[in-house]
Amino acid sequence: MSVVFRDVRPLGMGRPVDLVVVDGRVSGAPAPEGAEVVECGGRMALPSLVDAHIHPDKTSWGGDWVSRRPATGIAGYCDQDVELHRAQPRPVGERAYGLMAHAVTRGTRAMRAHADVAPAYGLAGVEGVAEARERLAGALDVQIVAFPQHGVVRAPGTAALLEDAARSGFVDLIGGIDPIGFDHALDEQLDLVFGLADRYGVGVDLHLHDRDEMGTQVLRAVVERTRALSLRGRVTVSHVFCLPFLSEPALDAMAADLAELDIALTTVAPSESLVLPVARLREHGVRVGLGSDGVRDSWSPFGNADMLHRAHLLGWTTDARLDEELTSCFAVGAHGGADVMGLAHADFAPGAPADFVLVEGECVPQAVVDVPRRDVVVRGGRIVARDGALV
Repeated sequence: MSVVFRDVRPLGMGRPVDLVVVDGRVSGAPAPEGAEVVECGGRMALPSLVDAHIHPDKTSWGGDWVSRRPATGIAGYCDQDVELHRAQPRPVGERAYGLMAHAVTRGTRAMRAHADVAPAYGLAGVEGVAEARERLAGALDVQIVAFPQHGVVRAPGTAALLEDAARSGFVDLIGGIDPIGFDHALDEQLDLVFGLADRYGVGVDLHLHDRDEMGTQVLRAVVERTRALSLRGRVTVSHVFCLPFLSEPALDAMAADLAELDIALTTVAPSESLVLPVARLREHGVRVGLGSDGVRDSWSPFGNADMLHRAHLLGWTTDARLDEELTSCFAVGAHGGADVMGLAHADFAPGAPADFVLVEGECVPQAVVDVPRRDVVVRGGRIVARDGALV
């Protein structure tokens, strides 16, 4: 399949050019004879983005408004998760598909989707997200995490469900959550999660909200198990709220350990005090991705699964002002998430996947600030969405 995207400005740099795509990848050669031509009208082309952390099974996206009640701590939110799940007239697969399809129309090419596994749901979340993944095959790459939101040890029956998920063939990673602060079982939880990953050949993606010494203790335990089980490059820690509170020497030491074992991190840019120090971590070679987190769920009425908007929020929370700072925020959303998921960069280099969006605008920094409409979304050289709707 050969396509020429005519009159387009990759990254907004220079004069419009013809972008040639052959078999889903950017070509450095002239267009073959008979290639399809897509007129782009001088629009800027931006690499498609990667959502490295999202919870599509929990969403109420596309349904009636949900009024939320006060909640205290993770346990309180978990209770409301169960209530919302039972109250939804649409099954997980339908709700997840609606949100994930919307993400495609906003230029997301891949996502790591966390699906709750707990006695209250069984594997309904995993199966529903897997169903949505199948429906979107060819437009969206999806890695599924079996996520024990209610705890591994504190919710009896969860350990067996995680093993069922690992055996199912649906999941790519096994999750965990705050082994000290929430589950109160550091060794028991991590031994189980890492044991399943080692036994079934899947990865690990652990939620870590614990701050200060509790969080760093968990990180050290993660490093030890990653080394002991030779899981280098297959472990991710999400949120990691303890890192922003470390002194510079302690942060550098921890970053060196993470880089040595290629342990990836993700942030959702929740606030100025809790966002990861991305630039410092990347100096050490740590892979860092950006994600949406929850979208219109019991935890929050906010969220839109728009990763360009999330790059905007990253710039806002880090007080980005210079062009290079704003461009770095975009790069975390586009290439940082690709690194976390083990995907090639969609950077317009010859041989790169032809995954991009067409927008009106001058340059990448302006796009991060303005969050323009995605006029056309291209995946593998094929138009998959136009004017906010799937094709």
